[in-house]
Amino acid sequence: MSQIDVTDLTFSYENSFENIFEHVSFSIDTRWKLGFIGRNGKGKTTFLNLLLGKYEYSGAIHSSVVFDYFPYQLQDERLAECAADFCGSLKDGCELWRVACELGQLDASEEVLYRPFGTLSHGERTKVLLAVLFSGENDFLLVDEPTNHLDQDAREAVKRYLAGKNGFLLVSHDRDLLDACVDHVLVLNRCTIEVQRGNFSSWWENKARRDACALMENEKHKKEIEKLKKASRRAQQWAERSERTKIGYDPVKEPDHANRAFIGEKTRKMQSRKKQMEKRMESQIRQQEGLLQDLEYTVDLKITPLHHPKELLVYAKDYGWKYPGASSCALEHIDLELRQGERLFISGKNGCGKSSLLKAVAGRLQEEAQAMPSNSDESRPQGELSRSVREQKPVGVQSNWDESRPQDAWHASQGELKTASGLVVSYVSQDTSFLSGNIPDFCRRRNLEESLFCAVLRQLDIGRGQFAKQMEDFSEGQKKKVLLAASLLTPAHLYIWDEPLNYIDLFSRMQIEKLLLEYQPTMLVVEHDARFREQVSTRIVALDVP
Repeated sequence: MSQIDVTDLTFSYENSFENIFEHVSFSIDTRWKLGFIGRNGKGKTTFLNLLLGKYEYSGAIHSSVVFDYFPYQLQDERLAECAADFCGSLKDGCELWRVACELGQLDASEEVLYRPFGTLSHGERTKVLLAVLFSGENDFLLVDEPTNHLDQDAREAVKRYLAGKNGFLLVSHDRDLLDACVDHVLVLNRCTIEVQRGNFSSWWENKARRDACALMENEKHKKEIEKLKKASRRAQQWAERSERTKIGYDPVKEPDHANRAFIGEKTRKMQSRKKQMEKRMESQIRQQEGLLQDLEYTVDLKITPLHHPKELLVYAKDYGWKYPGASSCALEHIDLELRQGERLFISGKNGCGKSSLLKAVAGRLQEEAQAMPSNSDESRPQGELSRSVREQKPVGVQSNWDESRPQDAWHASQGELKTASGLVVSYVSQDTSFLSGNIPDFCRRRNLEESLFCAVLRQLDIGRGQFAKQMEDFSEGQKKKVLLAASLLTPAHLYIWDEPLNYIDLFSRMQIEKLLLEYQPTMLVVEHDARFREQVSTRIVALDVP
């Protein structure tokens, strides 16, 4: 048995306004399957980097194990190489036969080790890197968000694989994955850190009971404090009234009137009683403090979907698309109808064209195919898009931007894809790498009211201290919340979200679930979180690989 002991840990980034960790102490066992839970920006990835020794900190972290981290950072030149050629450089002592054995447990063939890494799908890359990670012995493994961008089949394979392993710390916001894979949880609450036996669901149930108990106890203290305040005010009034009777009477004419000494003693007792009540109030307030410090408050979000006069908003018949110069189709033989009020989820394996279909409906696929590299702000894609679309700010090669737009019907290279005339679309890309600059600039580019945008970010639990930072310094989850907040503030007929929950914390996922169920906007979504999809979708369409 080996322990990782964290003692009085305090850490903050240079030029940061607040500490990420402050006088934190806890212990964990290196044999545990440990789930790491917390809000975006609370310091989960930072803590992993502290374990790896990447940052200086005060306090102590004692451990006798070696740490290894997923995902491995690969240089661009590695993409042209086979994984078999560079596995040894990723992990000391890595043996290829062990990696092949681990791949078998991940339902993957060892032949993926001998194909150029850049040609592998997201799922295949993840499986290779996980196989390398677990090919050693006696390491404590730090696994950071392994299922992002993975299709459902790959997620299931990773879930089964991790469920059979021990000795790791798993950062994930996927509730199904945490329930299946972990036997303990390390939770970054708002003000405290707790270690608890069980999985996500057991922790969540315990938290709900604890929160309900804290709320009841808080109400009890508030009522007691209110009673003491009333009694204190009453005692003060009595004392003042008694004190006033010492003045303004003639002791000769009113011999029966209480003398000054008696009145003074009576007043003193009243004042003493008032002070005792104030001390009891202070005690009640101290007991009340801390009761709600870890309570997660999720504010109800709002969205303003537009109503379109037509019921059928999107129609595709035998639709296909092929990027210029590509040897195969990105999309092929797509038949699809999306009616107003539906929340249609697209499922399928990685590479089957889910994102391409969303971009096509949003009017971006044609732009992406025609856009040419350029540093000029005057360059813009042309094509069969409406004038209002063409007049928006150009986007460059990646077409990573997030404005809503009306779009006219247009035909692709195969079949047809039609959208209702005047359809306003709000699009959220799965990519966040294009976000840079500060929030005021972001709001100006997208014609958003800055104060309202910041209010939505606060509702999504992004602290005010983040507003002064450059967006490239945000965590991945915070970047995703920026795109989601912009979409929520964009009135649209159709909301197209491409893997919107990647890196988004558990509390915000449930917050967004509640929003969509309440307002029921028309949506076209790609999302692999099974629970979110089951809760929100009205229909699921599966795509086959072309």
